Amino acid sequence: MAAAATGGRLTRLGLLLVVATTSLLAACTSDGGEGAPDQTDGTAADGRPASRSERRPIVEIGVTDWTGARLNVAIAEQLIERRLGYPVEQVEVIDNGRMLDDLARGELDAVLEIWPSALEQSAREVLASDRVADLGPLGVVGKIGWYVPRYVIDQDPAVADWRTLADPAVASRFATPETGSRGRFLGTDPGYEQYDEEIIAALGLPFDVLFSGSEAATEAELARSVEAGEPVLLFWWTPTALIAKYDLVNIELPPVTDECLAEVRSGEPRSCDYPDDTLVKAGSPALEADEPALHRFLTRFELTTEDQLGMIDQVENGGRPIDAVAADWIAANQDRWEAWLS
Repeated sequence: MAAAATGGRLTRLGLLLVVATTSLLAACTSDGGEGAPDQTDGTAADGRPASRSERRPIVEIGVTDWTGARLNVAIAEQLIERRLGYPVEQVEVIDNGRMLDDLARGELDAVLEIWPSALEQSAREVLASDRVADLGPLGVVGKIGWYVPRYVIDQDPAVADWRTLADPAVASRFATPETGSRGRFLGTDPGYEQYDEEIIAALGLPFDVLFSGSEAATEAELARSVEAGEPVLLFWWTPTALIAKYDLVNIELPPVTDECLAEVRSGEPRSCDYPDDTLVKAGSPALEADEPALHRFLTRFELTTEDQLGMIDQVENGGRPIDAVAADWIAANQDRWEAWLS
């Protein structure tokens, strides 16, 4: 626990917050509030007699600024508070490296969604070390790569394979005034870790990368292209709301192989696809010893890619609140989350 790992950071104010939170939870659940069922068997997670006012340290869970990660934490928060009796505080994550350092120092208890490919090498080393606790895979598989709206594939099914994009006549369909006769590859934020210029050069594709500057700008340009029925090829990833909103299809690039990765390490430009990203969870190294029931829950916590895509679609395309979508998932999947608590 963050509180326990630092010698008990649960101050008088923290204790008051715990009592206030548990009282509020008792009030909400006693009048039939939505969300996870209460722990009504009269025992704490370790089998001791439990009460709503039992003082427990605040669980600090890091959350990154995207909808999938916020949904993970919303589900975990509702279950942890109402079934395990810990108050939860969501901590905004701005920098991945600092996030992992905070976990290592016990200043953060857990993070439920980490994209390994998005980490710098130093952060990857921390994640792979015993400085942080491995809480296992989230269950969601991310895929960064090249995407087109489905109507582009419907117009020419061969475009689903990169080899077709090597044909100048095909590439010219994606041309814009800025690229002349060459196709445009729509990049996003140039600060993101991406290899599209390398891949295009290594595969000899007649495309130029034009960066939109941000995710919002990419979405705006994608919306304009779709409305106009224009072919558009872009850097994007799943699970995200745009996948469902615009029915985006992943373009097949040369597969990731040991040979390709060895060439990249030797300084050659990347000539293969982005790897699948098995998203992972991590925690404070003191978590298991200090709060074994919580550690067990977080280790077992698991969603699927389909779970996330469906919930993200409801939030971003359907306009529903994250907490409400999380509560609905909990109500519909009791058999799954009860296994996390056993």
